[in-house]
Amino acid sequence: MTASQTAVDSGLLDTSAAKSRTRRRAASTVLVGIDTGGTFTDLVALVDGQVRIHKLLSTPDDPARAVIEGIRALLGEARADLVTYSTTVATNALLERKGARIALFTDAGFEDLIEIGRQNRTDLYALAPFRPEPLVARRMRFGVGGRTFFDGRIEKPLGRRDLAVIRRLAERSGAQAFAVCLLHSYANSRSEEAVARVLEPLGLPLSVSHRLLPEYREYERLSTTVTNAYVAPRMAAHLERLERDLAGSRLRVMQSNASAIGPRLARLEAVRTLLSGPAAGVAGAAGIMASAGVDRFITFDMGGTSTDVALFDRGAHIRTLSYPGGYAVRSPAIDMHTVGAGGGSIASIDAGGSLQVGPESAGADPGPACYGRGERATVTDANLVAGRLLAANFLGGRMRLHPDRAERALDTLGRAMKADAARGALGVLRVVNANMERAVRVISVERGFDPREFALVAFGGAGPMHACELAAELGIRHVILPRNPGLLCAWGALCAPLGREYSATLRDHAPSYRRLTERAKPMLARAERALLGDGASRSAIRHELWTDVRYRGQSYEIEVRLTPNFVDDFHALHQRTFGHSSPKEPVEVVNLRLRSHARQASVQPPLPLPGAARRPAPLATTNVLTESGSVSAPVFARDALGEGTTLKGPLIVAEMSTTGYVAADFTLRVDGFGNLHLET
Repeated sequence: MTASQTAVDSGLLDTSAAKSRTRRRAASTVLVGIDTGGTFTDLVALVDGQVRIHKLLSTPDDPARAVIEGIRALLGEARADLVTYSTTVATNALLERKGARIALFTDAGFEDLIEIGRQNRTDLYALAPFRPEPLVARRMRFGVGGRTFFDGRIEKPLGRRDLAVIRRLAERSGAQAFAVCLLHSYANSRSEEAVARVLEPLGLPLSVSHRLLPEYREYERLSTTVTNAYVAPRMAAHLERLERDLAGSRLRVMQSNASAIGPRLARLEAVRTLLSGPAAGVAGAAGIMASAGVDRFITFDMGGTSTDVALFDRGAHIRTLSYPGGYAVRSPAIDMHTVGAGGGSIASIDAGGSLQVGPESAGADPGPACYGRGERATVTDANLVAGRLLAANFLGGRMRLHPDRAERALDTLGRAMKADAARGALGVLRVVNANMERAVRVISVERGFDPREFALVAFGGAGPMHACELAAELGIRHVILPRNPGLLCAWGALCAPLGREYSATLRDHAPSYRRLTERAKPMLARAERALLGDGASRSAIRHELWTDVRYRGQSYEIEVRLTPNFVDDFHALHQRTFGHSSPKEPVEVVNLRLRSHARQASVQPPLPLPGAARRPAPLATTNVLTESGSVSAPVFARDALGEGTTLKGPLIVAEMSTTGYVAADFTLRVDGFGNLHLET
């Protein structure tokens, strides 16, 4: 159930052809980008300037197995020089509550802070608000002596007896990992380091708060440290296996901020990878759209399990606080919103008789009913019954679909709705589109942006089938389908730069640009050492300094780029964000942040296939179900659509990684990089 293709060939490559080519090019540089999703594992390789793609079902019991199988099928006997990996291992460990058993060491009297948290409620009007169970059991939270003040003064140091007790508690705890978070360790880390020295000889994974997050706000620092301790052991075991199986290849791992790190840091600080996959998609879209001259767009990444959306306004916004699974994590991540709406999302009738779609997913096993093993109707089955997914084209024809099983599943659902299979399929599509529309409004309208001013960049295995209807509901008039949209996250991983982010709490009440840049010098030196150690060239390293600024007396900050005019920029941003500002009021810089990256050699998007016809002939015609009835739509091979091709919807575009549906109100246009622009 795999497929393989190069962007320079007119058709699919079979495995033997791929092997013969890789033998001839064994001496060339081979770069591989990988994205592991809930349903499929996607691979993109760059071999001597040529792009090769591959897609196979994920192996949830052991994600590394699909990765290794995919690389072997894609490259044959050749060895990858560099593999950049976008992974969901840490994410799944957290969301499925399959992480490590943790022992937490914190100040005596603060053992329950991880459970108390803050009074903030994500849904203010929920009658029964949900809060996830703490990741550390109450009996595994240990209070220790000593106390550090907010200014770094140690009021009561940890003594030898205190440390002996800590060692004894740790040995008897039965923990699989340790988390250490003491008050105000961002200001003075001496006490935390003393605890760490006692625990390190026990040989278990250790997460220490000032190493992960040297910032104030105790709860967020504690929650981030505990989350890291929870997911790090599983990530470490996974990466160790990958490194062993990829012997001879350098491995890098995508972070949530769309840059890559080495496997050692990913093992120690796995919390950095919680949004690894979605971040890779935004990175891939940014690179492709830069070539197309589009700098304001909304990414719409619909995969097999979930949909991730993000807003790109001449740059991606990096947030420092997110809540994966409901747990506070302060780690740099692209600002995005995720909903449980994907091709594998299961459709059902709830207790009130209403149709619901997701968040439960059929995943890769058993998968949608049309995969041949599942029985329950999913979004993929609905698309197949509605004629927007072509059974003969799935994965380039290399994976068999079962339309009869999809029809039966939708027929069963339709009877529960007092409708037939066709109306059931349209109902599923309508509900899942509504779920995704709400997600787009979260990152646009609720952030103060009008989605009509942006293009919608649709990718993922299912995104191009839903993009036109979603855009129409949002008033968006421009949809873009990049080349190989079902593998854009893997492309983003392949192109990702090396990156480091560091921060420090300052609490500077009279900030000046000169003093802040002086304070940043140790972080700059640290970032350069780290990036050079990961193989970056000094000339490729770039730094960005940011500040968290607020008016004195405010509780929360706004992140502002550190320039000589950063105070004026803060006032302007405050005005835009909250509708008011106070330019005469004094400001305070709370945190200083450094973002450093080093890009590898530029990787250009593939150009359209040579010799493609401007007015291609359709491969076939098919019937597509719409709200107004069944319509006949021609089916075009994407590789036959050359630069300048213009076609009027409705129509279907078939390619290996996905199928695109162009609704009747949209006109398709092909640009010089092979992107499809759907416009009304």
